[in-house]
Amino acid sequence: MIRMMWSKGVVVSIACTWLLFGFLFCAGKAVALDESPGVNPEESRIVFLPAHRLADMIRTGRISSTEAVEAYLEQIERHNPGLNAIVTLDAEGARKRAREADEALKRGEIWGPLHGVPVTFKDNYATAGLRTTNSHPPLAEYVPDFDATVVERIRKAGAVILGKTNLPQIAMDYQTRSPVFGVANNPWDVNRTPGGSTGGGAAAVATGMTALCMGNDIGGSIRIPSHFCGIYGIKPTENLVSKHGISPGMPRMDSVGYRSVRHLACSGPLARSIEDLILSLRIIAGPDLKDQDVPVVCLDDPPPREMKDLRIAWTDDFGGITVTEETSRAIQEFAGRLARAGCTVERAQPENFDPEIVWSTYGRIMDMELGPYNPPLMRFVNFLFGWSYRKDVPMIRMVYPITFDKYMTDLTRRDALTASLEEFLQEWDVWVTPVSTTPAYPHIEPKTYFGPYPVYTQGVSVDGTEINYLVANSAYTTVFNLTGSPVVVTPIAYTEDGMPIGVQIAGKRWRDMELLTIAGMLDKAAGAYRTPPGY
Repeated sequence: MIRMMWSKGVVVSIACTWLLFGFLFCAGKAVALDESPGVNPEESRIVFLPAHRLADMIRTGRISSTEAVEAYLEQIERHNPGLNAIVTLDAEGARKRAREADEALKRGEIWGPLHGVPVTFKDNYATAGLRTTNSHPPLAEYVPDFDATVVERIRKAGAVILGKTNLPQIAMDYQTRSPVFGVANNPWDVNRTPGGSTGGGAAAVATGMTALCMGNDIGGSIRIPSHFCGIYGIKPTENLVSKHGISPGMPRMDSVGYRSVRHLACSGPLARSIEDLILSLRIIAGPDLKDQDVPVVCLDDPPPREMKDLRIAWTDDFGGITVTEETSRAIQEFAGRLARAGCTVERAQPENFDPEIVWSTYGRIMDMELGPYNPPLMRFVNFLFGWSYRKDVPMIRMVYPITFDKYMTDLTRRDALTASLEEFLQEWDVWVTPVSTTPAYPHIEPKTYFGPYPVYTQGVSVDGTEINYLVANSAYTTVFNLTGSPVVVTPIAYTEDGMPIGVQIAGKRWRDMELLTIAGMLDKAAGAYRTPPGY
């Protein structure tokens, strides 16, 4: 195994749970691509082919897995040093697996729908024989002897694992600042963050350093990086995908399969097309003997729909949390394009869905499920010194007193809020909202750390007004972690200085394939995906 690590480089700690082509360039030579219909200019190189298209070309012999892997390795060698997105690279393992994939095809064997396709995983998924650090210094050389369920299923689908992608320490930040690997950068502007906590994965997908990346999301960790980097991502319905093998090696995690997070979190893919989200979600979703919370759910294609049949609710303001003028204008123009395409479109929000109650309920459940990991002394110190910063931020509850009665009360309140959103979505097919208050912003340094948790006293600038770091990042994402709803992020516009703007498209629980189908229709009618310049 070859390991390549590049230079090491609100809110917090106290809260941190939120995170919470023409030509193909292969092995140094140009390979002509069949100019068949359907190959658009953004797909003119192997590394920018959508995963589903690359898989088809490998299966049909138009490209070998070896050629694809070499193209990706060349792209990584060229661009990763400036992005610090991929932090463990298994080049020789990938080459070996690609050769085996090509030999299998010659024998008439197809391993699965991702046969020979290069992929990556966020570095908190257990990967057998491949370092898995969770960006946590005590785990800097930890090598699991087992695969997370998501990894196991992607392997069985025939994929080639290139390596692991950067994340903040124990996935607890909305930027990707790793004490093990350093800071990851945004491919649209390296002076800005790619988001967190799946920031390395989003940057790698956006720049053609991987066909797919598997991430996870407890407060926006798939959606914010997808938005900041101009790609597609899905936070599936809670418990649609197994959580087994995420954050291995942490205290209490390995002995009896202990899992602290029982709610709010989920795993899902980041990709360069909606079709790739559909393909990969079908692979990773479904029952798992190692995670009994995952039910049997139908993942078949939903009945066909027409644009004129779709009812789209949208908002650019939830709970009075301001978004940038460019973000608001982009969402309003997106809604207008959908209306002109035939959809019924209206600004609307659920009733009995008070934002303050949503956020505070989220914060208290996070407190109950992750707060006990903070030693009592740390909780006490955080409470004393974090009060002035924390008192007006409802998502932050990690240092508050913990009682079972409060926990059960908040789970009951969560059920009621989820029911309110589901009732709203009986009238509307989807609800379109901002992902964050801003597009990707310049890197922000934490003021200090409490243990592994960064403390940010500097906020995020929203058109010149500083908004609390945690509120600015998570006000629109934590809503759907609380309700467990599936959400797709799709790019819709670009700012005057060229940064991508995405939206959240939220749908009904357990109807992820219906949501993805609708999101695909909206994307084709009004989307704005493109690759960052210079890659």
